[in-house]
Amino acid sequence: MFDIKTNGATIPALGFGTFRMAEDDVKRIVPKALETGFRHIDTAQIYENEAAVGEAIETSDVPRKEIFLTTKVWVKNYRHDDFIASVDESLKKLRTDYVDLLLLHWPNDDVPLAEQIGALNDVKNAGKVCHIGVSNFTTALMNEVVELSDAPIVTNQVEYHPFLDQSVVMDAANKLGMALTGYYAMADGKVFENETLKAIAFDQGKSIAQIVLRWVIQQSNVIALSKTVGEERVLENFDIFDFELTSEQMQVIHGLADENGRIVNPDGLAPKWD
Repeated sequence: MFDIKTNGATIPALGFGTFRMAEDDVKRIVPKALETGFRHIDTAQIYENEAAVGEAIETSDVPRKEIFLTTKVWVKNYRHDDFIASVDESLKKLRTDYVDLLLLHWPNDDVPLAEQIGALNDVKNAGKVCHIGVSNFTTALMNEVVELSDAPIVTNQVEYHPFLDQSVVMDAANKLGMALTGYYAMADGKVFENETLKAIAFDQGKSIAQIVLRWVIQQSNVIALSKTVGEERVLENFDIFDFELTSEQMQVIHGLADENGRIVNPDGLAPKWD
């Protein structure tokens, strides 16, 4: 494992995500992930499993201080007072006094961005979060957020996989000193059917999942979120630090991007993408 250093934060390059994960699965698999070596756990208010994540961390053998814990505020909680109350509720569910990273989950024009960023800064100043960031934000919004915030913005968490070109957002993040955190790396399972990725996996003696996760973290200032409820896959996903993709293989995978590659585009939430 190695870390990404971004705007004052030190974030493990490979994280373990819990999107669409039932509470029983969280309680079972998160301790396994921590035992395996994961030290970056990602959840969100809307996942409705923060309490299970908190229990899993508390009952694991890994001290809380060694874990980089991320959660996200849901869009309905962006009004200042609602925001503060929701963070307090998240901390209670997570059984912790602080989270390492707190993100705005999606853009929401119903609440002024200045109010959202003000609330983010307030919870940071109160010691409830160590670092702040955003998720699913465009480059224009990223620039606006940085201008509005007193505290550094450390990351933008976005959909990222071989079929989606995020170079524009990545370049913007780099210019702002931010990291890019990629979710949906397996493209909802589509990577497993791709012949190019199969060939690279064969050449490297690795699985397709390992190839894709390695491709993500081998890029500058990019963090990958992995996710599985299978114990064997936990071990597999973590086993990506003993090899490197060649520059040619990296470029071939980049070449898989398609203008219609975006998968996560929910009505009422998604902005006008870059």
